[in-house]
Amino acid sequence: MTTNSPETRRPGRIPAFLKEVAIIIVVALVISTVVRTWVVRSFYIPSASMEQTLQVGDRILVNQLPWPAVERGDIIVFDDPGGWLDSSVTQQYSPNPVLEFLGLVPADAGTQLIKRVIGVGGDTIECCDAEGRLLVNGEPIDETYLDPGITPSDIPFEVTVPDGHYWVMGDNRSNSLDSRFNTDSAGGAFVPEDAVVGSVFLINWPLDRIRGIGTPDEVFAAVPAP
Repeated sequence: MTTNSPETRRPGRIPAFLKEVAIIIVVALVISTVVRTWVVRSFYIPSASMEQTLQVGDRILVNQLPWPAVERGDIIVFDDPGGWLDSSVTQQYSPNPVLEFLGLVPADAGTQLIKRVIGVGGDTIECCDAEGRLLVNGEPIDETYLDPGITPSDIPFEVTVPDGHYWVMGDNRSNSLDSRFNTDSAGGAFVPEDAVVGSVFLINWPLDRIRGIGTPDEVFAAVPAP
């Protein structure tokens, strides 16, 4: 009769344990890749164009799912429609390979922008009424997300947004190369729906800045349909 001592069992059990660990790691990496590719991605805010809502150094999470649909007031990340970003700017972006692998920063963020949606397809946006407010479909809006002293726009304009596109503006209006300044760009002033990466829903870093980012429905509540 033979017996199995702990010493004789251990060599067979260690490889099995390592195999289980390897499977867990592979599954975790697959899930992480799926999540950051199609569900949620993390971005770093490099400029002041969205202050004070989003500040330089903030890290944000972006919902990449096709729902809910993009609405007026949402903050979106989108691919450069064409000519919005100067090549000297895009060449400066070099992501940390470790953070990129972990999904904490995207590999293509150097060709993407972040702005707030002011108008959707069919909307007419004008600047400005006698009180200096933007008008959307003839209705003035009080943009509560702008800091005191920030004017809705220093330049007058009137545009109608094509179907399937968005008119976007930064919250730091005097320091944002948004739709207003890209009418002559190769991609035009409007952001096409298929260029949208997703909508911002959370500031997740630094710790003292953690907060949800919602849609300011009250700002656009009185805006009529196009």
